[in-house]
Amino acid sequence: MQEKYSSRKYEVEISIDETNTHTTPFDHFFIVNELRRLKIDFVSIAPHFVGGFEKGIDYKDDINKFADNFKIHSTVVKHFGNYKLSFHSGSDKFKIYKKVAEFKDRGPIHIKTAGTSYLVALNVVAIKDPGLFREILDFSVEEYKIERESYHVSANLDEIRKSVKYSDEELPELFFNDSVRQVLHVAFGKILTEKNSGVKFIFKDRIKNCLMVNEDLHYKLLVEHFDKHLNPFK
Repeated sequence: MQEKYSSRKYEVEISIDETNTHTTPFDHFFIVNELRRLKIDFVSIAPHFVGGFEKGIDYKDDINKFADNFKIHSTVVKHFGNYKLSFHSGSDKFKIYKKVAEFKDRGPIHIKTAGTSYLVALNVVAIKDPGLFREILDFSVEEYKIERESYHVSANLDEIRKSVKYSDEELPELFFNDSVRQVLHVAFGKILTEKNSGVKFIFKDRIKNCLMVNEDLHYKLLVEHFDKHLNPFK
């Protein structure tokens, strides 16, 4: 990394959150100790915390159990120094933010909002271009059975009707449905890269155009989205 990007600024984050087991305090300590021994500079580490960190929706398990786990990992951070604890699936985990904010000596943290910021963009599409959003929803439902294999999700497809069954006014309300959120979330890669006959993007350019034409609404919803994440830490 240092040799290849020596002329550019970059940051290294160590992610172990996609493992099948939770990150124990020993795991955390061992990994950071080895990184320090090998003189590998990094700014944050993303453990696999206990509980339900599913994509696109709020935390699902015992919040006090998470708080105890977070406190232990914070202790490991304090032992080594001032790197950040990162929540790789931390967007829209509003239940945990208040608990995290209660630890006044916790040090810096990193909460990602990329996945649910994508949902904010689709919300704009649902409001301003219902026809396009219906195409995206139906396509995402079809792709879910494949795309879900790469993510920790539990959407119930029985909760989602064909898009034609929803009125235009109902479409923005779908973003309050956890199953819809996860179906849309995990299909983002295909939505943004799928091409018609391998030549023209099916959705990407139309989404981009909708966001550009409705830039004020897009930014308004993004600011509200970011504020909701930041307010617990004020």
